[in-house]
Amino acid sequence: MKKVYFKTFGCRTNLYDSQVMMSSMQEYTVTEDESEADIIVVNSCTVTNGADTHVRSYISHVENSGGAKIFLTGCGAHTKGENLLKQGRVSGVFGQSEKIKIDEMLSREEPFYELGDLNFIDESVVDDFIGKSRAFIKIQEGCNFRCSYCIIPYVRGDARSMSEDKILEQISRLARNGFGEFILTGTNVGSYGQKSDSSIASLMKKISQIRGVRRIRVGSVEPIQITDEFKEILDEPWLERHLHIALQHTSPQMLKFMNRRNVYKQDRELFELLAGKGFAIGTDFITGHPGESQELWDEAMRNVRELPLTHLHAFTYSKRDGTPSATMKPEVNGKVAKDRLHELENIVKAKNFEFRKAFGKELEVLVESEKDGAFVGYDQHFNKIIIDSDEDLLGNWINLSEYEVREESNYGRV
Repeated sequence: MKKVYFKTFGCRTNLYDSQVMMSSMQEYTVTEDESEADIIVVNSCTVTNGADTHVRSYISHVENSGGAKIFLTGCGAHTKGENLLKQGRVSGVFGQSEKIKIDEMLSREEPFYELGDLNFIDESVVDDFIGKSRAFIKIQEGCNFRCSYCIIPYVRGDARSMSEDKILEQISRLARNGFGEFILTGTNVGSYGQKSDSSIASLMKKISQIRGVRRIRVGSVEPIQITDEFKEILDEPWLERHLHIALQHTSPQMLKFMNRRNVYKQDRELFELLAGKGFAIGTDFITGHPGESQELWDEAMRNVRELPLTHLHAFTYSKRDGTPSATMKPEVNGKVAKDRLHELENIVKAKNFEFRKAFGKELEVLVESEKDGAFVGYDQHFNKIIIDSDEDLLGNWINLSEYEVREESNYGRV
């Protein structure tokens, strides 16, 4: 059998889609060694110009390394796929809805461009996650929000939810196969169940009742999606003590420019409620969006310093053709945007360090990998911890009551 290597860029939804493709293959075998591959499937991201650049650079690397055939899928298939195909740099391009037909796609001899259906609902069930200690579960696809800077709704479609029965079946199978931590992912996870009688909170309650489920983590949600029903599960022991809540900015005027639905005053009240219950809190943030004056930036940083933030997923604004922000003025100088990003990162890094120093209690760690002779895992607050041990801890759950809190991460020994 020919060997296929999957190179996955971007979000956890792409990680899940890659696992679906691996599980769907019958006529090929998966390799985790790129150098062995006869075929390479590039599951691409297009959320920023930088993401597009990383994908193109990787394709160049493969072209320079040997004779593996390259196929492109993921969000970049919609924005860059046609040009890459015309340039002869990939053998075929296919959309997310075509991934369960992976054997057919990889078997085609002629170049093809097949984006499929943007409104498809994923019915796939994955039994295993190759090379992973945690399981990523895609519960929905697409987004109904139209933030002014974002290209994703145009390449992932409108919000639609996966079948609750399929999700529960998949988690039951994975739990039987030894997985204990489940990460619920999608384009806009908190919108789950909008057109049905379900919701993200209701779904998590049902997941928690499955034998073997130890910890549930939910991907990025919007502030307005932390409903009263969601607040009722905040004290449940199976809910990871970390929530990632997308703000994108903390200046009220910038939120209007971005066509965001959140309101800073309400965001702050929500974050203080969660912090009071012991949650670590992460957020998304964009620096350098058009209209971000120095005055608005200074206001945003005063607000950030007030928030009990511990984690950050931030990047500088990236113009996406076809979005409203692409024509907004005035633009922000790229160096200024990058300097602002670093300022923000330093503030949240310091907040994370203070959070870890103040906690002082037992950490519940899932060990995920081994690097440089030490084991690496994440605790209940989604903070990285490095563990020295003479035993093989890979994939194990470890409770640590003694550990050293350093600026970059926590350290322990078993």
